[in-house]
Amino acid sequence: MKQISIKRRLIASVLLVELVSAVCITGLAYVYERHAHLKSFDILLRGRADSLLGAVQDAEDTGDNVMLDGSQNSLPERDLFEVWDARDRVLARSPNWDGLDSSKHVPDKPQVLTVRGREYRAIRLDGVRIVDPGDKGGGIPRHVTILYGAPLRPMQDAVQGAVVFYALTSLGLLLITGIVMFLLLRSGLAPLSDLAAEAAGISVTSWNFTPSQQVRRTVELAPLASALSTALKGLERSFAQQNQFIGDAAHELKTAVAVVKSSLQLLTMRPRTTSEYEAGLERCQLDCERVEETVARMLTLARLESESPGAAAAEHRFATSLAVTAREIAAQFESITEVRRIAIEVSVADAVTADIDPDQLQLLCSNLVLNSIQHSHPGGVVRISARIIRSHAELRVSDTGEGIDPEMLPHAFDRFYRGDPSRSRKTGGTGLGLAISKAIALQFQGTIEIESQLGTGTTVIVRLPIERSSKPFSLA
Repeated sequence: MKQISIKRRLIASVLLVELVSAVCITGLAYVYERHAHLKSFDILLRGRADSLLGAVQDAEDTGDNVMLDGSQNSLPERDLFEVWDARDRVLARSPNWDGLDSSKHVPDKPQVLTVRGREYRAIRLDGVRIVDPGDKGGGIPRHVTILYGAPLRPMQDAVQGAVVFYALTSLGLLLITGIVMFLLLRSGLAPLSDLAAEAAGISVTSWNFTPSQQVRRTVELAPLASALSTALKGLERSFAQQNQFIGDAAHELKTAVAVVKSSLQLLTMRPRTTSEYEAGLERCQLDCERVEETVARMLTLARLESESPGAAAAEHRFATSLAVTAREIAAQFESITEVRRIAIEVSVADAVTADIDPDQLQLLCSNLVLNSIQHSHPGGVVRISARIIRSHAELRVSDTGEGIDPEMLPHAFDRFYRGDPSRSRKTGGTGLGLAISKAIALQFQGTIEIESQLGTGTTVIVRLPIERSSKPFSLA
């Protein structure tokens, strides 16, 4: 596909508009200059014709005749003129008249005549000349007609010179404008070029996107740069999490399969008694159940994360009781807490409800309570409480266990994160409980966070809306 340059298109578009404007201005200049020069030319012709009329005088003869006193000698030699009286007697002609038939070339108004291949603009003047005004009776009026013409070539050369000047000036301005535009556009579009160059460096193996300060200061580009930066960081984080998830899941499953394999190999190394075979098979069964639990939780997490927040139950609204769910979870883990000598305290009013699917709320609570039980010491207490705060229900699950290191706390919700003690195999967990809990909370437009201190205990806080809106939930 052929690439298109925005800079070149802008320059070409503006220069094209300027070129059309220059042509229009030149055309208008030609019309104006021609009109102005013709008007001046007609005034000149009339003035010269008037000078001929003023040169008419009484002839020195016995007849009633008139003549020109010779003023025509001062007129330009290239001009044409002819003067005749009321009786069509020719009084004078220009030397270059050459016998032209005046009756055929007498215009009623200023006209263009072609004489011997040259264009003349001619004017006819009908006037009255008072001859001998000092005589008795105030002089004798004489009717005289003058035909006067001058070549158009000088006027046309002047008009052409003016038009050429306008055209050359417009072209010069067009050239200067093009250079200035190129420099200004190159400077003005520099942030866009920087953004494009920075975006071109993004690839599957390189997520580095750092817009320059010039891009960030540009009003039109700052939102785009910010959106791209946010999107790329999210994609990079998602890819990193995906790779980590695949690696951790493979390691987890590989370890479980290796344990099953080693147990079976141990049984086949030498003859065993029936009780030894039964014990070995029981261990293999427990390991297989662990693998099955891990796969089930991975599938649950994948299903939750594949749906956009709020989409799982967009058509349904719930009023799930947190008190009922908390009591059910406490009863579910009663046998485990008795063995570990851990107490569970439930402090939830019956009126506390949340807009969440009951099964999903039970899964979320069971994950949190089981995680607290696994990290509580004998004699510890796991507390489940809930309350209504404005437009959301707040669920708290706290324990008096070992706590989480502050450096590991930001990764508590990561899948299979090995730095967190809650991911240790000695607890029997899969390392997916908190990740599933977070996915459920987000799915129903809620939030989840952890507060923990080493040696004191951990509190998980879940906030769920009482009524979900069309927008993701966030605590103000």
